[in-house]
This record gives sequence, structure tokens and C-alpha cells, in this order.
Amino acid sequence: MSIERIEESQLRTMNGKEGIILQGCGGEPNEWLEGVNRMFQEANILMNGSKFDKCYVFSHNDHTCMLFPFENTNLDVARLAMWRLQNYELFGGTWLSDYVQNYLGGFIEEDKETVREKPKCALIGEDGNIFNLMGIASRTLKNNGQKEEAKEMCDRITSSGSYHEALGIIGEYVDICSKDELDEEYDEDMDM
Repeated sequence: MSIERIEESQLRTMNGKEGIILQGCGGEPNEWLEGVNRMFQEANILMNGSKFDKCYVFSHNDHTCMLFPFENTNLDVARLAMWRLQNYELFGGTWLSDYVQNYLGGFIEEDKETVREKPKCALIGEDGNIFNLMGIASRTLKNNGQKEEAKEMCDRITSSGSYHEALGIIGEYVDICSKDELDEEYDEDMDM
């Protein structure tokens, strides 16, 4: 099972996806994930041994919230809707689409022109310590005018659950390459 800490603004990019958000989830996220899976299986909301393998944790108005995405689950949505209504006072359960619309101002449509290109970052051959790699990637982002992205990346890496997850996060922000590849691209740009 995977728990990923995200910024609430990232919810605005999840257009076309759905899930249930529980608000005020104090304590250990792992316990919440296990508890929700068990509760929904017992209520026949999660069917045929299905469970939430992944969830997201974020903060809103100083409350810890959790998003349980519906992807890759076998759900009885009608039962979940009834559960949500019956238990709203306890869990503040709301659909992802309603939450984004009512609390965050709606989904952001990605405009191809405004999507930033990932800058090339020479990490291949560097010391594999995750903090070293994070520092190099962060400097690369900042040098390419992406200071906010650098902070977001570092926050996500430091709250990730494993080395491989952290490497995956770095790859979402920069195009990982070797120093030789970066030098070749620089030489090509100078020839123009």
C-alpha cells in the first residue's frame, strides 16, 4: 500500500478522476488506510477482496485530509454514497470532484502552451545518496525558473516512503540524463 503526501493544489490537476476525501484524519495515515479498507470491506462497499492500494494525504485549513482514489478498485458506489451521507458528521466525506469545485475553485485544465518542459538534469553517475540527488535536481529547477516546483519536489521527496519512490518523484520534475548528454546538448546549442 502506498501513501503519498501532496499539496492540495495538486488535487486541481486530477480532472477526470474520482475518489472520496475524508477530512480531519488525525493520527497515522497507515492506520487510516487500513481502517478504511477494513470498514469498506465489511460494509460491502469494497467488493471481491478489492482495497485501496494508494491514497493521498494533504492539509486544508490546518486539517489533515485523505483522498482515496477509485482507480483500480471494485466499488459499490451506491453503498459508498449512502455511507458518506450517514457518516458525514464523523468523517466529512466528500467526492473529489465536489471538494475541488467547492473548496479549491475547480479543476485546472492543462494548457499545452503553459506546461513547462522538464529541464535536463545530470544525475547519472552522481553519488546516489537521495539527498545529493534531490539537491542537484532542486538547483536545476531553480536555475530554470522553477523555484516553486523545486520546493514542491523536495517536500514530496522528504515525505516519500522509499528510495525508489523518491527517484520517481525526481523524474517527474527533471529529465534525468548523464553529464555527457548534457554537455552534448550544450555544444549543439552553441553551434546554432
